[in-house]
Amino acid sequence: MRIVIAGGHGRIALRLERLLALRGYEVAGIIRNPAQGDDLRAAGAEPVLCDLESASLEQVAAVLQGAGAAVFAAGAGPGSGIARKETVDRGAAVLFADAAERARVRRLVVVSSMGADPHHEGDSVFDAYLRAKGEADTYVQTRLGLEWTILRPGQLTDEPGTGLVRLEASTGRGPVPRDDVAAVLAELVETPATAGLTLELVSGSTPAEVAVKAVAGN
Repeated sequence: MRIVIAGGHGRIALRLERLLALRGYEVAGIIRNPAQGDDLRAAGAEPVLCDLESASLEQVAAVLQGAGAAVFAAGAGPGSGIARKETVDRGAAVLFADAAERARVRRLVVVSSMGADPHHEGDSVFDAYLRAKGEADTYVQTRLGLEWTILRPGQLTDEPGTGLVRLEASTGRGPVPRDDVAAVLAELVETPATAGLTLELVSGSTPAEVAVKAVAGN
């Protein structure tokens, strides 16, 4: 199965690409900077050049054509301003969901953020980020042609993963290593029974595979 990951050079995405490639999947990562291609190849993924801030629906759908699943892991990044929260964290997520529907890629996993809320108040860049993420999540949740799962991790860290997590509709705030976020994403991609769920993720005491099976009702 081919899996396409938006934001393919992100710190979570590179980890996820390695995991999925090791599981035998054909993995493609969307990037806009060709200089990042070697990093994706080292992770076992095919780099695909596409700027989700300027690409058309047809261009993104062409990238997704033939995929069995798609993962939205793109983000404007901590150094960006309010405008790019709108164009990437909201706009690119909406475009990617529309393109998945156009390409008939039903399985979509979205990396969101704990606290994402389209009605979040405040004027700071982080406030805008949470609104943008919330608006994107709400849009994805209306897509009848998609089997979507939205993952909202807590505070991301670069600590080594433990493989032990807490994954629920509401976990409360807490940290989680990016390693463990990637591990949960890999399980979610393989677990379509989680479709229709919006889940929070923090470090915990349950192995990632078991936690995903539990929320899927298995």
